[in-house]
Amino acid sequence: MDLSDPTFQLEIAANVAAAASILLAGRNSVHGWWMSIIAGLLFALVFLQARLYGQVALQGFFIGVGALGWWQWLRGDHGAPLPITRMPKRAWPWLAALVVAGTWGYGWMLARHTDGQAPYVDAAILLLSMVGQLMMMRRKLECWWVWLLVNTLAVPLYYGGGLQLTALLYVGYWINAVVALRHWRQVMAVAR
Repeated sequence: MDLSDPTFQLEIAANVAAAASILLAGRNSVHGWWMSIIAGLLFALVFLQARLYGQVALQGFFIGVGALGWWQWLRGDHGAPLPITRMPKRAWPWLAALVVAGTWGYGWMLARHTDGQAPYVDAAILLLSMVGQLMMMRRKLECWWVWLLVNTLAVPLYYGGGLQLTALLYVGYWINAVVALRHWRQVMAVAR
């Protein structure tokens, strides 16, 4: 890791912005959304250089939903802040089927048409992150369980792809997801 290397400097900047956005989200702060837009722009460049094309696509998704999530958290359903709630149990089977089908399809496309590394793991992280992000936008408590799974898959992928700093950050994200899950449970209990 050479601090004068522009690629490493970009990875540092992306990690700082992403860490700030995740910590703010875990603390139930609306400011995590605009910070996630900045992190998405920076990480898109980092992942493009690392040939993790599913992660590049994911950053585009994060940028778009960052703006929507920011608006939803400010406005809620009817102008009031959105409360933290649980996912309906009936949603889980179709979400699981969507993730499995999407992972297979996008992973197959990456394996066949790109020089990307670990295309199926890359695709799984993409699909699970999309689900986790959409759940977070709607302030569903279980989003943090999805983020735990994403982070568990991402750490070895990033480390193996030469992004050790990013892998280390995702270890921090894993810990943050545990803390955020606990915090959101507390906020939810107080709101009852």
